[in-house]
Amino acid sequence: MSNRELSPRALQVVQTSIQLFNSYGFHRAGIDFILQQTKIAKMTFYNNFQSKERFVEICMTLQKDRLKQDVLAMIYSCRHYTAVDKLTEIYLLHADLNSPYHLLFKAIFEIEKLYPQAYQAVIEYREWLVEEVYQLLLVANVKASKIDAEMFLFVVDGAVVQLLGGGEVDKGKLVEGWLVEGWLVGVMRSI
Repeated sequence: MSNRELSPRALQVVQTSIQLFNSYGFHRAGIDFILQQTKIAKMTFYNNFQSKERFVEICMTLQKDRLKQDVLAMIYSCRHYTAVDKLTEIYLLHADLNSPYHLLFKAIFEIEKLYPQAYQAVIEYREWLVEEVYQLLLVANVKASKIDAEMFLFVVDGAVVQLLGGGEVDKGKLVEGWLVEGWLVGVMRSI
């Protein structure tokens, strides 16, 4: 069942559950809690989603698709932006606890063993993002490597961890420091 095949009510249950998973985690937001919060019957839930594993997979796929659309819009809608501007916008989108990435990040640690199909959707997104970032880095400098793109994702993840720990992240300075002073300057020196 694709997200397009979901009824409006089922999609509303998914959206509410995404918020619940984001706030309470995948373990604490069990089916009974979700049913209570969404006010649907257990039979209706299982008729629509078959199992919690399938349901979590749908939630992760929806988040993945939403983030992909946001990233692609940043890359292709902002034609006057430089590659560095686009990378900065992608970073700012991801290094935010209110963005769809927060749930995907949380899923990395909570669902691998319990919901392997949903976990795979998260991994697919991360691999896709690294490839998109790599292509932008190549625009900025032909000597960029896939490792540079992976480092970009690690910088994003580090910012999310810092935010989750209650710390503050000067997002502009962090990404600027890595992109401009660290990565780009380092690559330019190697030319």
